[in-house]
Amino acid sequence: MKKYDSYKDSGIEYIGEIPEHWKVKKTFHHFKAEKGKKAALLTKEYCGTIEGNFPVYSGQTENNGIMSLIKEYEFDFREDGCLLSTTVGAKAMSISYLRGKFSLSQNCMIITSRNKNEINNRFFFYQFQPIFKFHRGLIPDHMQPSFRMDDLYQFKIIIPSKIEQTKIANFLDHKTTQIDSLISKKEQFITLLQEERIAVINQTVTKGLDPKVNMKDSGIEWLGEIPEHWEVKKLKYVGNCQNGVSEGAEFFGTGHPFVSYGDVYKNVILPNNVIGLANSNEKHQEHYSVEESDIFFTRTSETIEEIGIASICYNTIEKAVFAGFLIRFRPNKEIIIKEFSKYYFRCFIPRTFFVKEMNLVTRASLSQELLKRLPVLLPSIKEQKEIAFYLDKKTNEIDSIISKSQQEIELLKEYKTALISEVVTGKVDVRDVVLN
Repeated sequence: MKKYDSYKDSGIEYIGEIPEHWKVKKTFHHFKAEKGKKAALLTKEYCGTIEGNFPVYSGQTENNGIMSLIKEYEFDFREDGCLLSTTVGAKAMSISYLRGKFSLSQNCMIITSRNKNEINNRFFFYQFQPIFKFHRGLIPDHMQPSFRMDDLYQFKIIIPSKIEQTKIANFLDHKTTQIDSLISKKEQFITLLQEERIAVINQTVTKGLDPKVNMKDSGIEWLGEIPEHWEVKKLKYVGNCQNGVSEGAEFFGTGHPFVSYGDVYKNVILPNNVIGLANSNEKHQEHYSVEESDIFFTRTSETIEEIGIASICYNTIEKAVFAGFLIRFRPNKEIIIKEFSKYYFRCFIPRTFFVKEMNLVTRASLSQELLKRLPVLLPSIKEQKEIAFYLDKKTNEIDSIISKSQQEIELLKEYKTALISEVVTGKVDVRDVVLN
């Protein structure tokens, strides 16, 4: 893309030169900010009592910022639209473009032009993105980010003519739509790969590798048939269980390695170097030890879906103990190996079993008694090794494709950000670009 014929210094360090005919003004001269008059009233709980068709926007960024839908509205921007910015928290200064009838809850504000004849809101939706990003980056990490109206009014903006703003906005609408479409397709592809990964694991740990093998009824209604020569045992016949250490707050923070709930919940394989520390003694370390092939299950949570999540210990962690919110299962290594456990205890069988057995429990908590009833499918050790080898290969292949696709998505996002910044600061001239 070509550049403009002549440039001048904008006087804004992070923007640099701009086209000579563009103006530099403070935001205050061209925009006003406004918060919802009923923002404090429009909580999620209150909105739930007056459900309707008009969105209520809040400081959240999920669901395109929409917190609820209610029967009434405060603002009407069906014609020219307006800008919405979050004002507090980690996502402060996230900006979006809105059209229609809506209301505002807390932690957000709308930004509208003072003179519609001079300002195209779509153009400034794009220009505010690099401006907000720069100013957001000036807030120290240790501070709670916040964005006030007075902050907005002090920002400097660069202003082409209204006609040029419209041409630039149209160009960016077209290009960003194309980029977003590519990103969406790659995200859908990743979702399909993730589903394939799960399906491959579930199929292999329940049916084996030989499609011609004779099958038998597993005896578990929701599981169906399994290879004829496999065994089905309750977990209590495959090893033993132990709840974690339960001590006061002074026990934690210094001392020896401590396996936490998060270490298990977030990892299929337990990290070799855990961050937590506990003032454990030899008795603790013997009773609550963390050894190779141990399987740790999350024991309690606010939801059923988050309990019974397993993590496999591949390497003994010396002098370590584990949290009281966990259950350690120590298997008989002559019956089941860690390489097979890694896949089996994260497949659909434990998940289905726990959800089915606990669906009438008001508080999500996994007892040893329930865990011990978990059905375990047991091929021979030789076949477990073959299954693990096959799944390592297959999942590595899928993970490699997922990783590559994720990198491509990041590159597209970076390209989109760079393109917006280049165009709205006049580094390239898109006025005569033909859109197709």
